[in-house]
Amino acid sequence: MFTNGSVELKECYRILIVDSDEHILLSLKGILEAANFEVLCTDNGKEAIELAKKYQPHLVILDMIIPGTDGIEICHDLKSIPTLQKTLIAFYTGRSEDYSQIAAFSAGADDYIIKPIRANVLVMRVKAILKRHRLKELSKTVQMGTIRIDRERYIVFNGNTEIVLPRKAFELLALMLTSPRKVFTRNEIYREIWGGEFGEKNRTIDVHIRKLREKIGEQFIKTVKGIGYSFEAN
Repeated sequence: MFTNGSVELKECYRILIVDSDEHILLSLKGILEAANFEVLCTDNGKEAIELAKKYQPHLVILDMIIPGTDGIEICHDLKSIPTLQKTLIAFYTGRSEDYSQIAAFSAGADDYIIKPIRANVLVMRVKAILKRHRLKELSKTVQMGTIRIDRERYIVFNGNTEIVLPRKAFELLALMLTSPRKVFTRNEIYREIWGGEFGEKNRTIDVHIRKLREKIGEQFIKTVKGIGYSFEAN
């Protein structure tokens, strides 16, 4: 067994890796932690289910071959748990046969990555999976209080008043509407909207927040000093 033991999860994407090869677990853990993901590891199918229930990972990276069970069965089990309906599953395996890939996607997998893969390509694949998921979480139209956004047309409404926002400002508002009242850190916002890491002297987010408030009203976006911002419905 290989696990993280007692883990204090940070406010970022959480990834659970399930693989029978300890070398692969250590390698993937190092690669993904270097890319600022929170990582949990196990080589045990039963423990994978328990860790997923407890820590609610955004993504499970799963090998096809796990002692005592197999990746398809674990995928089925994870997909059957109501609290894990938003958890993504990506197979990471040396099995390249068509029937293995068909079985994985039939079980509910969101992606299928064939070993080996270069570290930087793996990180980009993971980021792409998570980004697609974040966008899908928003329905075509989302409303909170008097604010309503139409993702298809990139239009915002405050009551019956139509507001046109620049693309990044729209994406920033849409991000905060995925979790109203959640405090999004500046690092989290910058990583999600602009990509990369946020520098202390970077004022990009503050400028966009100010312009967003000018457009939709001061009362909707709360500043949490020294941390970030949250959307508060009126």
